[in-house]
Amino acid sequence: MAKKTVKKKNNKGFFKFIKWFWILFATGIVSVAFLFLLASWGFLGEMPTFERLENPQTNLASEIISSDGKTLGKFYLDDNRTPVPFDSLPQNLVDALVATEDARYFKHSGIDARGTLRALVFLGKKGGASTITQQLSKLLFTKKPSGGVDRILQKIKEWVIATRLERQYTKEEIIKMYMDQYDFGYAADGIRSASRIYFGKEPNELRTEESAVLVGMLKNSSLYNPIRREELVLNRRNTVLGQMAKYGYLTEAEKDSLQALEMGINFNPESHREGIATYFRMYLQGFMNRWIKKNPKPISDDGRDQWNIYLDGLKIYTTIDSRMQQNAEDAVAEHMKNLQAEFFHQNTPERNPTAPFLELSQEEIDGIMERAMKNSARWKKMKAAGSSEKEIRESFTKPAEMTVFDWNSDSQEKDTIMTPLDSIQYYKTFLRAAMMSMEPQTGHVKAWVGGVDYKHFQYDNVIQGARQAGSTFKPFVYAAAIDQLRLSPCDSLPDTQYCIETLKHGNMEPWCPKNSDGKYSGRMHTLKHALANSINTVTAQLIDRVGPKSVVSIVKNLGLTKEIPEVPSIALGTPDFNVYEMVGAYGTFVNEGVYVKPVMVTRIEDKNGTVLYEYVPETKDVLSKDVAYAMVDLMKGVTEGGSGTRLRHTFATNQTVYKEIVTGYPYEFANPIAGKTGTTQNQSDGWFMGMVPNLVTGVWVGGEERSVHFKGLKYGQGASMALPIWGLYMRKNYANKELGISEEDFIEPEELSINVDCTKVIEELEKEIDSEDDLDDLDF
Repeated sequence: MAKKTVKKKNNKGFFKFIKWFWILFATGIVSVAFLFLLASWGFLGEMPTFERLENPQTNLASEIISSDGKTLGKFYLDDNRTPVPFDSLPQNLVDALVATEDARYFKHSGIDARGTLRALVFLGKKGGASTITQQLSKLLFTKKPSGGVDRILQKIKEWVIATRLERQYTKEEIIKMYMDQYDFGYAADGIRSASRIYFGKEPNELRTEESAVLVGMLKNSSLYNPIRREELVLNRRNTVLGQMAKYGYLTEAEKDSLQALEMGINFNPESHREGIATYFRMYLQGFMNRWIKKNPKPISDDGRDQWNIYLDGLKIYTTIDSRMQQNAEDAVAEHMKNLQAEFFHQNTPERNPTAPFLELSQEEIDGIMERAMKNSARWKKMKAAGSSEKEIRESFTKPAEMTVFDWNSDSQEKDTIMTPLDSIQYYKTFLRAAMMSMEPQTGHVKAWVGGVDYKHFQYDNVIQGARQAGSTFKPFVYAAAIDQLRLSPCDSLPDTQYCIETLKHGNMEPWCPKNSDGKYSGRMHTLKHALANSINTVTAQLIDRVGPKSVVSIVKNLGLTKEIPEVPSIALGTPDFNVYEMVGAYGTFVNEGVYVKPVMVTRIEDKNGTVLYEYVPETKDVLSKDVAYAMVDLMKGVTEGGSGTRLRHTFATNQTVYKEIVTGYPYEFANPIAGKTGTTQNQSDGWFMGMVPNLVTGVWVGGEERSVHFKGLKYGQGASMALPIWGLYMRKNYANKELGISEEDFIEPEELSINVDCTKVIEELEKEIDSEDDLDDLDF
């Protein structure tokens, strides 16, 4: 009887335990469910609305796209992010991500129950429970927790958002969004930026071992930093490859071979001061800012009525060809490094006590340095901060550590100690350069180099800088003469000293220009020969006959906007022009007399692909086809027997000298080339304008100050300073047949009314010269 009573009591206790167990269990389930409901209703903190889930607000960098489909750079503030479609992600990247971060990703609906239970039982020691979807929800919609309770509440919100995301998006879309969102460090926001910055390639080009590096960084990109902690990241990469083998994405043999490879990091930081086409990108920034002011943004969720190039993910399609741009930058760097070495050689303290300035008094040099000091960023910053002028001046004489430009360093930089005033003079010793290349038929600018190094020389000499044109202005005088006087390249004029008297053509005193060598042959020369050899006396006769006003009129129609005085001296190139306008003007000659304004942007789209802007060509008929072709024929003479001849042949007698002066010589181009060299007074500026049927390129080289120049013509003429850049650039272009740069002759009009065949005229002139020589030989 006693035993039955005890058994009854035990059963009663057991059932009571079971009862309370289920009550507590049910209460827990209900509580958890209630917590989830509270979270979904927003009582545990703000939750994203359906609209935000549908369109998550993410800052997107605006992308600058070349004509050949490459990314030249981006505009961004904090987020260098450019989204990519899922089909642009390589399968090896997706496999590595799933194997490492969420092996059951394609089997759950946002929350991995098994993983969560494992994390609870082992307190996270055997791996976490966060799914890819939860990680995305954390990146998009939740903030960093401040404490333990806050961490639990955040996790609940992540679970709720994850389930909503799973209902809203496909598995592939979630992976794409996650990879777009993650910050890989070094402004590598999203997988596109990361693959470009760490490996120098697009995501779809990533190899398996490269994808494993990037997936390994997802654990903590600050800790697993391949630039600072190479060994740690290598081990993490191998762990990812091990996970891929574990889940069947790789065989053991593949895993072992991939783990034996080096990481192969190809670091390409993306910033506004580094990378390709830096000067062009800064021009484009100004272009976009002007466009934004004229084109208001439609009302959108972000509440802004203006486009923002740093946040709105615009796609800016440009005319720049990335391959030609690289060729141009390489050509500038290659020649300028050599030219600068010679300039330094000529401007040692022993050779030039006032280096880098020539023929200036100390007072004039002090004036240049004073202006430079007051225009510097240091002066302006200290003045804005309230510093006195005395304090500011004193700061310029105190030595400081700084990083300066240096052609001889691999990084083109060196660390040194100097005073800020010394650094101003140091930078003035460097020669500057500018180059622009354009397709004359369309006006599409294919390459734009505004200087030797944007990080240290931010003044864009393509469009900001204007310098004397020298002899590159002469073709405009010849064009006016051929157009209005119906002259031909074969007409002849004497090379004798020529004066335009006082008060004629606005002259205040007689104008009697000399030839560059100070000599006059006294002989007749065809216009073609005179232009090829820059005979000033012939140009003076032409502007006298046609009048400065006619020349200025043609120049304006050719797109040169600067005010030009209507006086004869402009014939020798005294006005200042920039490379941008000069290239546009020369393009008219190649394009059968039709001026096409240079264009850099063809289309702008928003992040969804909606077209916001498409360019409309701006053209103007300036010259007849016959006159334009005659001008091209004239300038072909420059490279056939004039100052540009070194582009063509190897001269045994001058070969050593040419190799010393001209970077890359001999070029040995055999195709038709039209061009014009230009050299200004004291060799302050060197120009070369070069043309083939489908490409016009202008090059300028000179010092920041006009008093910074070579002493003589050997190195200071346009044929030595600027022409080699054109030669190197075109040789690189011709080496890549895909660019389609023409090697054909220029198209001649069907019924050309202007004589360009000077054979008979030259024969007659040569006979006259022979007769004169015979007379000279007679003994009277």
